[in-house]
Amino acid sequence: MSKGSGTKNMLLRLDPELAERLQTVADVEGRTVSDVAREAIARLVEERRNDTSFAELLDQNLARHEESLRKLREDD
Repeated sequence: MSKGSGTKNMLLRLDPELAERLQTVADVEGRTVSDVAREAIARLVEERRNDTSFAELLDQNLARHEESLRKLREDD
């Protein structure tokens, strides 16, 4: 899971039909909605980490942020 011992609370908005389906999955598996959602999110994040298209987007974003930080520094 995450580093450290704490957790972070987040607000997640779902349309009612998806929320109901998520609740059903949790009920059938005898788990909490939070546990099921955490598992799904962890799986998505891991998939993205192994996705070359996502890696390219990440590199583009990193370059853009580095440029912004350089510009901020130059303003000093």
